[in-house]
Amino acid sequence: MTIAILAHDSRKELALQFCTAYSGILSRNTVIATGTTGRMLNQATGLPVHCYLSGKLGIQQITARVACDEVDLVLFFRDPLRADSGSSNEQNLLRLCDMHSVPIATNIATAEVLLRGMDQGDLDYREGMHPALVEPMPTVQRHAV
Repeated sequence: MTIAILAHDSRKELALQFCTAYSGILSRNTVIATGTTGRMLNQATGLPVHCYLSGKLGIQQITARVACDEVDLVLFFRDPLRADSGSSNEQNLLRLCDMHSVPIATNIATAEVLLRGMDQGDLDYREGMHPALVEPMPTVQRHAV
C-alpha cells in the first residue's frame, strides 16, 4: 500500500513521533511525503521515503497521485489553527480523497486507527482500486489485396 504523509510545520514533530512509533507498519508499505516532512521522516526513522516538493507544490503532487488512484492512505497532520489551513490545495486534497474513497486522517487519533486497521487488513479493498497497467494496442497487420 502507498501511504502519503504530510505535516504542517507546527505538527512535524508530532508526525515524526507518530511515524517512529509506527515505523514497523510503515516499513511494510510504500511511504511518500512532501519534501521537508519526508526528509525529516527518513532521518528520524531510517524508512525509505519518496519525497516530493515541499509545501504547496508537494501537496499538489500528492493530490495528483490521489486523483490517479495511486495512494491508499493519507496521514495529514494539519494545524487547524493555522491561518491558511483551509487553503485551496488542502481542500483539493480532502475533496479528492472523498471522491476516490481514500482514507485520510487529519489528526493523530484517526491516524492511529487507520494504520492499525490497515495492518489488520481492513484496507485490503484498496488493492483492487489501483489502475491496471494499460497494455499497448496490438499491431494490426494489413495485407495487400
